[in-house]
Amino acid sequence: MTDLGKITGSHLRRGAVVYLRQSSLAQVERNRESTARQYNLVERAVGLGWPHPRVTVIDADLGVSGASTAGRSGFAELTAQVGLGEVGIVLALEVSRLARNNADWYRLLDLAGMTDTLIADADGVYHPALFNDRMLLGLKGTMSEAELHILRARLNGGIRNKAARGELRRPLPIGLVWAAGPGEVHRHPNEAVTGVLAAIFRRFGEVGSVRKVWLWLREENLTLPLQRHGYVAGSDEVEWVEPTYHAVHTILTHPAYAGAYVYGRTRTQRYVDDTGTVRIRHTALPRDQWEILIRDHHEGFIDWDTYEANQARIGANIRPQAHQPGTGAVREGCALLQSLATCGTCGRKLTVFYQGPTTATPGYYCQGPATIVDGRGTRHLHIGGVALDTAVADAFLTALAPSALTACLTAAEQLEHTHDAVLDQHRRQVERARYQASRAERRYQAVDPDNRLVARGLEAAWEKTLTELAAAEADLARREQARPRALTDTERAGIRALGDNLRQVWDAPTTTDRDRKQLLRTLIDEVKVTVVRDDDAGHTDLLIRWKGGALTELTVPGRRRPPAIRTDEDTVDLIRRLAVHYPDATIAGILNRQGRRTARGLTFTATRVQSLRFHWGIPCHQPDPDQPRGDLLTIADAAKQLGIAPSTLHRWLGDGFVAGEQDTPGAPWRIRMTDQLRNLFVDDAPDGWLAMLEATLALGVSRQTVLQRVKRGELKAVHVRTGRRKGLRIQVPPPTDALF
Repeated sequence: MTDLGKITGSHLRRGAVVYLRQSSLAQVERNRESTARQYNLVERAVGLGWPHPRVTVIDADLGVSGASTAGRSGFAELTAQVGLGEVGIVLALEVSRLARNNADWYRLLDLAGMTDTLIADADGVYHPALFNDRMLLGLKGTMSEAELHILRARLNGGIRNKAARGELRRPLPIGLVWAAGPGEVHRHPNEAVTGVLAAIFRRFGEVGSVRKVWLWLREENLTLPLQRHGYVAGSDEVEWVEPTYHAVHTILTHPAYAGAYVYGRTRTQRYVDDTGTVRIRHTALPRDQWEILIRDHHEGFIDWDTYEANQARIGANIRPQAHQPGTGAVREGCALLQSLATCGTCGRKLTVFYQGPTTATPGYYCQGPATIVDGRGTRHLHIGGVALDTAVADAFLTALAPSALTACLTAAEQLEHTHDAVLDQHRRQVERARYQASRAERRYQAVDPDNRLVARGLEAAWEKTLTELAAAEADLARREQARPRALTDTERAGIRALGDNLRQVWDAPTTTDRDRKQLLRTLIDEVKVTVVRDDDAGHTDLLIRWKGGALTELTVPGRRRPPAIRTDEDTVDLIRRLAVHYPDATIAGILNRQGRRTARGLTFTATRVQSLRFHWGIPCHQPDPDQPRGDLLTIADAAKQLGIAPSTLHRWLGDGFVAGEQDTPGAPWRIRMTDQLRNLFVDDAPDGWLAMLEATLALGVSRQTVLQRVKRGELKAVHVRTGRRKGLRIQVPPPTDALF
């Protein structure tokens, strides 16, 4: 059957679809002749009998690989139209344009066979429902898939072979460029680019943290280079941007900066997402699974040993891992043995806790296997950490003493180098800003002055570069003035003297807890803690395992329990008696006037009296507003009921005219209000009763003698509280007749 014989009226009544596809965008841009040939298939469809308006072109898949249907919206549209029976013929340059895998190809053939749809390529017209045509189309599909596999294998083999020699030109990170020779990699010719990269690696060697390096760059107002275009070609166009954590992390972890050529650091994986679409992701591989690693391939910023040490430090800056001492980043807490201390019983890593009034006293505990005994969890140990930290720090300083002088001199040199590196980078930024300003000026001078549309834009760009230059110069001048001066010979001698007294450097306020813990980790791998409770105090055995395998045993004596602190029983009994009559503030005043103190030697306050009452179960004072007759009243309440001034009542109390009660020396006086006491205070004096002066004259004695007789009951007296002659009235007995 000829090609035209396969075309029937049923096919012509339906539309014709021309399917276009190129495997990549580069092919679309460069292989334009192939794209034009595919568009010319429209004329072939017209020649086969379809009118031009009934011919549809699907070119949505230009630049998309045919290895699968993922992301091929044009192929999905074609399959839908074929399945609905709307297509009479599908035209493609060759069948590989439709699909490069048999799963998609045979699905299209099945749909075309069921809906009586023809498939045409440059070789002819085929009907998938016919056995011979289907067999031929299946063979073409199989060859297309095999061709893709063979091409990919050839290309990958060539790529790997070239990469094994270190000559495959892959994108290099900023700071490295490809040279003219095969496989030659050089440093970037821009001194500012290499300077900031060298400063980053030097700073990481000092602080050991990617985040600290990033914060240091932001603090010093340093920018990072970025090469957006010409990444592989080695373009000199470099942009300077604000540093980000991701950029700093990439610089510190990329092996190219260590002079190594690496290929195959990632692996491509296919997976199906939640929507059922096949996706591709790249997974980073560990170092031992890299396909190609060529050390010392080119000049780097650090050597390979330093790179491996940096990766180990970065990998350790994570959350602590269970049962692995020494893991996890150093934190800000004052517990020096964080991530180093392990339990001597079970080997588990000890957990840090803090206690005390300000939650600043460290301690360590081991939960053990989390067993339950009598309804409670048991712990292998729970111990304070101050003594343990001190013992380990002393052992560390003792071991470090021989290298102390060298360490101090190195620290002083690093301090100066850090300031110099920052200033050098800012000088390079000023040079870069000066070059940009000069370049903008030359561009402005070269433009035609009459072309104001261009001149205004160049003038604005020139002004912008001049502003940036002025800001960079001002920043450099400020930093040069703020730079610490160089150390004198006397100061260097003082630094050398610190080597003989490491304790002074260790305890200095400028040495943070994080610094101390970082120093401990440089020499110590593990500290095994075993608590021995053989007496009242017990002791703790420490086994320090140093880097290299050396062991040191230490014994830290336990802290004896302090004696119990108790308030004396006499004070407690006195508070119990006083609480019946007085509030806590009054009781505190009485105790202080008697010279009593708390169990800790402090004066009494209302709060401390209240605490004592709660501890001993003493009820507080409850005043009763309705005082019954004969009850004890304070001086103020008694004076109010008697209608006199409190000072007068105090005076008569001292003179003995009125009787009072006092629970303890220093306690307030109280008056028992009775009818007998009320009768002593009257408004009018009885007849014959004399005032105090008249009574002293009648009796021929002093005032004090009269009052003593009243107090002893030998004379009767009342107090007149009204009138002009207020005061005491004394009943003087009549005189007896004399014998002569």
